[in-house]
Amino acid sequence: MSEQIKPTASELEILNILWSKGEGTVREVHQVLEQNREVGYTTTLKLMQIMLDKQLLTRDDSTSRHVYSANVNQEKIQGQMVKGMIDTMFNGSAKQLVMQALGSHKADKKEIEEIKQYLEQIEKRSRKS
Repeated sequence: MSEQIKPTASELEILNILWSKGEGTVREVHQVLEQNREVGYTTTLKLMQIMLDKQLLTRDDSTSRHVYSANVNQEKIQGQMVKGMIDTMFNGSAKQLVMQALGSHKADKKEIEEIKQYLEQIEKRSRKS
């Protein structure tokens, strides 16, 4: 499998479902997708077959129920996508991305505290280097 994986928006929807559930059949994934938008079952099936061919998913064929799982790491995909976004939309500036994210998203007190703690950890690591 290629090092640089670029799932489409529809593929990311399916990956997010499987990352949260761990595994699922086409029907189970389809039911979750339908909660957000109208989508045909055969469309979900075809997309998951394409994702299997692209090695984004694995499928357990040992029973009559074909059970799919994500074959790519969530953190790795998120990291690749954020890096691409920083490079293309924010001219390489992580600061601009963070400022835009915090400016357009209402963070609650707990979330802000977690962000502060994370920034402190990064600062401590950079002092040690």
